[in-house]
Amino acid sequence: MLDPMIQWLREIRGLVACGTGVGVSIFANKFPSVYSSTCISPDDAKNSRSINNSNVLAVSGTATDKETGIKILETWLNTPFKSPCPASDNVPWPTEIDNFLEGSIEEMSKIGVRVIEDHLKKKESESCTICNLAKNREFEPVDIMPGTCMKIVRESPTSAIVRFEAGSLEPAHHHTFGHDVVVMKGSKKVWNLSKKESYDLGVGDFLFTPAGDVHRVKYFEDTEFFIRWDGHWDIFLDEDLNAAKDAIAKE
Repeated sequence: MLDPMIQWLREIRGLVACGTGVGVSIFANKFPSVYSSTCISPDDAKNSRSINNSNVLAVSGTATDKETGIKILETWLNTPFKSPCPASDNVPWPTEIDNFLEGSIEEMSKIGVRVIEDHLKKKESESCTICNLAKNREFEPVDIMPGTCMKIVRESPTSAIVRFEAGSLEPAHHHTFGHDVVVMKGSKKVWNLSKKESYDLGVGDFLFTPAGDVHRVKYFEDTEFFIRWDGHWDIFLDEDLNAAKDAIAKE
C-alpha cells in the first residue's frame, strides 16, 4: 500500500507557462515532489502523465495556440498514470514496466539524497585554513549613490567595505537579503522606515537590517563600514535623493 503522503501528492496538480515553457519547468522542478514537464502537443501531455506521472504541466506561449493549449491541458488532466499512451503504442504497459512505473514515484524522491548526504558529511570533516582570500581589490564608485565607493571582498554571500563622504545620503531603499553592518570609521544615522525606528551609529557599532526593510541613511562625517548580506547584493530605491533630503530636513 502506498504511503498516504505519496498518494496525496499524486492528486496535486499545477500549471505553469512562459514563452518556451522550459524556464518555468526548470524552476518548478527545484521544489521537492514537483515533477514538471513541458508539453507542446497532446501526445506529449499523455506520455508525461502515463510514464512520468508529471504533476505540473508547463506550456509554451509562443509555440502553442489557444486550441492546442486547451487540448494539451484536457489530455494531461484526463490521462491516468500508467495508462496506454503513444509511447506504449496505445496499449497497456507490459507487467514489468507497469511494476517499474509503480515504484518510480517513491524512488524519484530519493534521487540525489545520498549524494547530498555524502557531500555534507565530507564538508563537516574538512578543515579549511583560508576560505576566501581577497587581495588588491579596488574601491569602485556606486553610481546610484553619490559620494559612495565600495570594495567587494566576497561575491556571494556578498561582503564588502563601503565608504561614504561626509554629508552623503542614502535615499530610502531595501534589499532582497538582510545585512550586517559594523562601522569602522565615522558616524551615521539609519532610519528603518519599515519599523519606524532610527539608530545613531559610531565606530564599533553593529546593526542588522532584515530583508525587505526600507531604510534611509545620513552620514555626518567620512564613514567606512563593513557590510555582509545574507545573499547576493542588490538594491531597490524607494525614493529619490531630493525626497530623502526633504524627509531628513523635516526631522
